[in-house]
Amino acid sequence: MTDATDVQLATQYESYPYPQRDPRDEAKRLIAGSPGHLYEVDHWVFGSTRPADKPLNALIAGGGTGDATIMLAQQMARDGRPGSVTWLDRSSASLRIARARATVRKLDNIVWEQRSLLDLPDSGLGPYDYIDCCGVLHHLPDPAEGLRALVSVLAPGGGLGLMVYAPHGRTGVYMIQDALRTLAPPDRPPAERLDIARRVMRHLPETAWLRLNRNVDDQSKGGDAGLYDLLLNPRDQSFTVPALNTLLADAGLRPACWVEPLRYDPAPLMPDPKLRARLADMDPIARAALAESLAGNMSVHIVYCVRAGDAPDRADPFAPETVPVLREVTGDTLAKAIRPDGTLIFGLDGLQIPVPLPPLAVAILRQVDGRRSVGEIGAALAASGTGPEGFARAWRATYTALEGVNRLLLAAPRSPSAGA
Repeated sequence: MTDATDVQLATQYESYPYPQRDPRDEAKRLIAGSPGHLYEVDHWVFGSTRPADKPLNALIAGGGTGDATIMLAQQMARDGRPGSVTWLDRSSASLRIARARATVRKLDNIVWEQRSLLDLPDSGLGPYDYIDCCGVLHHLPDPAEGLRALVSVLAPGGGLGLMVYAPHGRTGVYMIQDALRTLAPPDRPPAERLDIARRVMRHLPETAWLRLNRNVDDQSKGGDAGLYDLLLNPRDQSFTVPALNTLLADAGLRPACWVEPLRYDPAPLMPDPKLRARLADMDPIARAALAESLAGNMSVHIVYCVRAGDAPDRADPFAPETVPVLREVTGDTLAKAIRPDGTLIFGLDGLQIPVPLPPLAVAILRQVDGRRSVGEIGAALAASGTGPEGFARAWRATYTALEGVNRLLLAAPRSPSAGA
């Protein structure tokens, strides 16, 4: 699948490894996001039924400078999770940066593979329980072939986390890409093209849609690599919800979760009861597509998916032995953010959505630490006078609301001998 555009892509990522990262920053912070967060993989891909002490064999296809690889490998090391994370990419420059980041963190659970994901079917690699492919399929000449290559090394019962571009939230991007194809043709040296792009952005007309778009910021915050990838990438395809769903279906996959679920629910965007009544007969993809069209701010789609034939197997979030876990936030922080009217405000790329919670949510959230079970949380509240029925109602409402914003998930089960 190598053509002139593919050669230009390879040259781009050697000249400007993406995303732009400095390994020295690993001493300051861990970049965490979606897809590929360990808690999300446990919850959305495996339904929080796959034991935590079962080795996880993960592949980061299109690993770039290492964000997803470092995140998942560090989270597995932190939680004592067995297994390994395989970084796979063609770029030598990206490999050097990713390996340097891993060295700073002293991670020894990463396997390095410098090759194309299109080589996977005959590579002898895998199978992988989880495959992460973030920001790659939309740069391939045939995204369907790329997805089939990933599925070819997916283990039985495994799943994928994907990110692809979405059109509405990238309004203005493709207009400037068109302009730059004229002013800085793809066959020119990368440094020359970048210089032209900087000059264009410096004098971009006030009326240019990209100036008005608050949903993309690589041109201002991503350094040279971000600007190049956003506006000078020689191949860039975006997908609506229905188009991405078709791509998945053709590969034998089905969505397990669109992240975050609340983004893909049109109901909060339609307070008019007559309009909301029209949602009743819509299937999930039609509802998600409607939310995408109404909101207009989705610049990417993140989806966890599994094989279409795999039967859903999910832990019961209301069973006493189930352990809830908060994703990248503490219960105390969430509890303090609940407003006097009982709502939490979640910002979704400019949209402010109020999420209603029951009065007991404050006490419940302060008990969620990733170790206490639902039964133990209920017992703690019972000690202060909350009856079992009242707790059950409050827990159901709290869990349902915060799972919808991808904050409150279920931990992978641990065998008794594995400890807390």
